[in-house]
Amino acid sequence: MESSNYILEMENISKSFPGVKALDNVTFSVKYGEVMGLIGENGAGKSTLMKVLLGLYQQDSGSIRYKGEEYSVKSPHDALVKGISMIHQELSLVPTMTVGENIWLGQEKKYLKFGFINKEKRDRAAERLLKSLGITQINTNQEVSRLSVAKMQLVEIARTFSYSSNIVIMDEPTSSLTDYEIEMLHELITKLKNDGVSIIFISHKLDEVLSFCDRATILRDGQFIDTLEVSQTSTNDLVRLMVGRKINNIYPTITKNIRNTYLEVENFNKTGVFQDISFSIKRGEVVGFCGLIGSGRTEIAKAIFGLDKKDSGNIRIDGKPVNITCTKDAISFKIGMINEDRLRLGIINRMSLKGNVSIAYIKSICRGMFVKNKQENKDVSNIINTMTVKHSSQSQPIETLSGGNQQKAIISRWLLTKPKILILDEPTRGIDVGSKYEIYKLINELAEQGLAIMLISSELQELVGISHRIIVIREGKQVFEVDREKFDQQTMMKYAFGAQGKGIGV
Repeated sequence: MESSNYILEMENISKSFPGVKALDNVTFSVKYGEVMGLIGENGAGKSTLMKVLLGLYQQDSGSIRYKGEEYSVKSPHDALVKGISMIHQELSLVPTMTVGENIWLGQEKKYLKFGFINKEKRDRAAERLLKSLGITQINTNQEVSRLSVAKMQLVEIARTFSYSSNIVIMDEPTSSLTDYEIEMLHELITKLKNDGVSIIFISHKLDEVLSFCDRATILRDGQFIDTLEVSQTSTNDLVRLMVGRKINNIYPTITKNIRNTYLEVENFNKTGVFQDISFSIKRGEVVGFCGLIGSGRTEIAKAIFGLDKKDSGNIRIDGKPVNITCTKDAISFKIGMINEDRLRLGIINRMSLKGNVSIAYIKSICRGMFVKNKQENKDVSNIINTMTVKHSSQSQPIETLSGGNQQKAIISRWLLTKPKILILDEPTRGIDVGSKYEIYKLINELAEQGLAIMLISSELQELVGISHRIIVIREGKQVFEVDREKFDQQTMMKYAFGAQGKGIGV
């Protein structure tokens, strides 16, 4: 290859950690003005490779050239100065700061006047930036902690665009976005590409890789597998190279072992968030919840699980009224919940993998004040092996696992509690196609065993693939409900966007 065509060349990059070779002679290159895909299963080495590029890790061997010259950085700030920025999969915003403060964090000098930050000027600039990106539903004066995960993702994207970088790394940038917002991002990527900016696009959504990218490099188990021209490949080709095997259909055959009604939610209300929500889920049934970001899907789930307070409404489990005021109550009634926000409400960063997995069920294996350690080790080992969580030991800090393996550890946590009701909010966010297939099979198996499952997802195809029934939520209201036999994606999206009146399609 002619070096002059490439803004970035990483050759024979290797990186090892105790007991793990994360990268083994990996080669990766990006052309000027190219959208370059980087794909692979969780733990394939994608994040490690990008951390080497950003200076978070130093490679053990190999070389990097940037704009034709030797490249060496010690920190993400060094990389940023050189013109390389990243939209992180795991949000890195400061929750106690406003949107405007987060967007210009580290760039405050632009708005200094007599030694003080001109807040009005800074926030106006933030508003202009958001507007230029088509993001109009976010107030720059709002504290980030009050935003949904999806809106935080949009702020993260806006902050990265503020740096005017030569290379922008996008790590799962659409994981929390609706189809409309994904299309908006696609237009932004096209604009950047036309302006000569290079994009490294990391995604588990292979349809997006095929739609957005010019080329794609595949990693597997820390090794370089191949680089392909996207126009000459297919989803099946990418899956085969990623997982080393052929997956013909990512969705399992849905079995129907639906029994008696188990969970009933009646007249749930929370002022300004959701109103008059009533639905039921039977044993063995997967009920999908469809809706745009901010529609109220997650807030309804949090109210059921006791994470948020409702203003009014009732819950019945197996025909009996129950009072859930906190998560402890929910767990006592055999309800488990996988939250959409893995970092803030899921994993406990500094705790071990074992501690994170066993924390919700630990009281059930205590003898007085003492934990039955042998039982804990056995139970944790069984569940993380069943969930194929890639790890070196149970004592490994969970923060050292890939995002997908962290997600599988959280699912393992709730399965240990032996739930009868399982709330899954974006359960496959940031997870590769092979792991998605495993989780879809697990959901189907759990339903067949008699669990009542509430499934929230921003991917309509995912809901259609594994749900028995789908409820559409718009602006905090139920607007449509349909059984599997009558699923129609176009109709559901019309209701989600408000293009139809209220109706029931069962």
